[in-house]
Amino acid sequence: RTRKEGYEKVVICEIDKDVIEKSKEYLPSLAVGYEDPRVEVKVMDGNVFMADNPGHFDVIITDSSDPIGPAAALFEAPFYRNMYAALREGGVICTQGECMWLHVDIIKPLVEKVKEFATTVEYAYTTIPTYPSGQIGFVIATKGGEGCKAPKRKDEEMEKVLKYYNTEIHQ
Repeated sequence: RTRKEGYEKVVICEIDKDVIEKSKEYLPSLAVGYEDPRVEVKVMDGNVFMADNPGHFDVIITDSSDPIGPAAALFEAPFYRNMYAALREGGVICTQGECMWLHVDIIKPLVEKVKEFATTVEYAYTTIPTYPSGQIGFVIATKGGEGCKAPKRKDEEMEKVLKYYNTEIHQ
C-alpha cells in the first residue's frame, strides 16, 4: 500500500523470493504493500531488470545489500547507467549509499562516476541508531531537471501522517 494516492504503479524487483515471503510472515505491517493492486512484483536480478526497461520509470529506489559479494555490482557505474537508462526524462534515482564515516572509499568514486552521465548527483544521509556509526547514506541522481536538495512541493496533509520527515528536515 502506498501512502500517497496518484501512483499508477509500483514495481518491486527482489532477487530472492524468500525475502518477500519472510517479510509477509514476520513483518506483516511492513509487507502490507504487496497486497496493493498497484504493486507488481518481479523476482529477478535488479541489474537485468533495469537493463530490460529503458525509459520506463519516473522514480527508482534501490534498497540494496551492502557492497559485498554479488551485491557489489549494485555499487558500480554499470548498474547506475542501467538505472539512468531506465528513467524517463525528469526522473530520480535514490539508492542505498553506505555510511559516509565508514565507506568514503566506496562513495566518492561512485559519485564521481555517476556525475559523468547523470544531470545531478547528490549524497544525502539520515541517522539510524542501529546502523554502524548511526548513519546511512543515499546517492540521489536525476535525469534532467534540478537536484533534490530542496523539496519540490510541500504536502502538509502527508506531513501529518509521517513520523519523521518534513520539508524542514529535508533541507
